[in-house]
Amino acid sequence: MAHRIIGRKKELAQLSSALNSDKAELVAVYGRRRIGKTYLVKEFFNDKFDFYATGIFEGSKQDELDAFCDMLRQKQKEGKPLPSLRSWMDAFTALRDYLKGLRKKRIVVFLDELPWFDVPSGQFLKAFEWFWNSWGSTQDNLKMIVCGSATTWMTDRFISGKGGLYNRTTERIYLAPFNLGEAEELMRYNGLDWDRSLILDAYMAFGGVPFYLGMLNKSLSLDANIDELFFREGAPLRNEYDFLFRSLFKESDYYMRIVDAISRKNMGITRKEIAEQAKASANGSLTKALKNLIDCDFIRKYSSFGKKERDALYQLTDLSILFYKRFVEKYNGKDERHWTNIIDSPARRTWTGIAFEQVCLLHVPQIKQALGIAGVQTEVGSWRFAGDEYTAGTQIDMLISRRDRVINICEMKYSSFEYEITPKYNRELRERVSTFRNVTKTRNALHLTMITPWGVKMNANSGVVTQNVTLEHLFR
Repeated sequence: MAHRIIGRKKELAQLSSALNSDKAELVAVYGRRRIGKTYLVKEFFNDKFDFYATGIFEGSKQDELDAFCDMLRQKQKEGKPLPSLRSWMDAFTALRDYLKGLRKKRIVVFLDELPWFDVPSGQFLKAFEWFWNSWGSTQDNLKMIVCGSATTWMTDRFISGKGGLYNRTTERIYLAPFNLGEAEELMRYNGLDWDRSLILDAYMAFGGVPFYLGMLNKSLSLDANIDELFFREGAPLRNEYDFLFRSLFKESDYYMRIVDAISRKNMGITRKEIAEQAKASANGSLTKALKNLIDCDFIRKYSSFGKKERDALYQLTDLSILFYKRFVEKYNGKDERHWTNIIDSPARRTWTGIAFEQVCLLHVPQIKQALGIAGVQTEVGSWRFAGDEYTAGTQIDMLISRRDRVINICEMKYSSFEYEITPKYNRELRERVSTFRNVTKTRNALHLTMITPWGVKMNANSGVVTQNVTLEHLFR
């Protein structure tokens, strides 16, 4: 049934390689919640596993053990009764004994939401290590798939931990959010006959998260869908943000304070500013939290052009979180058609501009392909000049600095029509490029690149643009 899977070609190849190998495989599948990890594994294996169990969110040690053992009892209906299991060592011993009795060319085991099994003082990970190192890794026909939304646990404790599982995973499959092209394919599969401008608008609100995009109702308009999912009474995504962080991070309040601080500045914020605004000590805990948020695709870390690593900025990149922070978090619940009724509001227009910029930053490979530089080594950043007594301040939200001594100065503008460059904006663009060259002293060629949904309208002022990237390019 793998043909039903949208995108994920690399990940499917990894699963296929593991399934068809002649050795034991321990495959770790990880990525943020709602990204489609369980769906990928179940569809690939046609939901046929020799053993399957899933962790329970915020379950006790006994809850987790009971659920695991219940699945074992179901598998052993016709075998000898399962003895009382009081610990994870007992549970994995029973699992080993059950699997030993199978006479099959391939044995596939799937443990879903693995981090949820690992409750404090439960000793789950030690028992798993014993099971795999003492027996599982010696069984050439055993294919063990483990999956987890708590990306930090999966990377720090399981994949890269310094314990008995260090370097034991044979395949590591990280699921990233969909790009625009994959989102379009999913929405078409689900029967949404929307044009690309509507798909872009949906992507700006929900991001590339398949679960959210899959909730869109084809019988409703996009605005009505957003009202239904976020703003009506009992809306299914109203409390998604809190649940998302609680399911991923044990110190969820701490992480949400950090994200709140980062979300206040569109271009990004320094580590020092985050510590001050989030009331978090600028120590190892903050460093780890920022890394974890990057690993979950919630934020990015980047350096402004010409700046050093210590001056790096952190910027919110998760579009669904950006939408939540702008519109859902402080919603008072009094207007169930809230999104439809603010269609022409300044807040909504401002958000579309910011969200479109983030879409562009998430589609740098597509932009490079459109510019004909897919194979050229590049660095992507921004640039800000505060100004001085001679020159006004300015900022450039995206620069593509190329190994071939060219810098693309990218202007990202959301518009429902061809974007028209006025005489005033023409002067601003020329001044921005001139200021950048004079302040940075760069000798590289500077190409002013416009990224707009429908291109630039040809007029007397459009000649300032060197290259133009449109929605068609972003969907590739």
